[in-house]
Amino acid sequence: MRQAARRLRKRLGRRGQFLLILGIGKVWWGIGFIITPQQDPAGLQLLTDRCSLATWAWLWITAGVITAGSAFLQIGRDRWGFFAAIVPPSVWALAYLSAALTGEYARGGTVALWYLTSHVGVIMWAATVPEHSVPPLPRQPRKGKAP
Repeated sequence: MRQAARRLRKRLGRRGQFLLILGIGKVWWGIGFIITPQQDPAGLQLLTDRCSLATWAWLWITAGVITAGSAFLQIGRDRWGFFAAIVPPSVWALAYLSAALTGEYARGGTVALWYLTSHVGVIMWAATVPEHSVPPLPRQPRKGKAP
């Protein structure tokens, strides 16, 4: 079991591990909206006016599947996973911000900032992290020249 986990970790790399964890979390977050639907969630009226929260749950699930699937792609091709990961929290942040601006939900602004910083910001940062940070090789003195 440990050997399989090591092989998977090596296969995924740092970026892939992040995408896999994020993707699984998004899928389960979406499933949670379907399994235990909320009748009138505070601050999400912008979304629930258009369709049910169970329908919006599929945004999280779809993004999660794309994100988790992108974990197994090569670096450079995983960008769609990071893009998919940003979409649902951005939509939720927009809904909460709208609720704050319209006065529907007083905490909407702080919840929107939470989604934008702890979700969108972290994902955008992780998308820029190189797979391996290798320090430059030490400079070798040229032949025939004294150091």
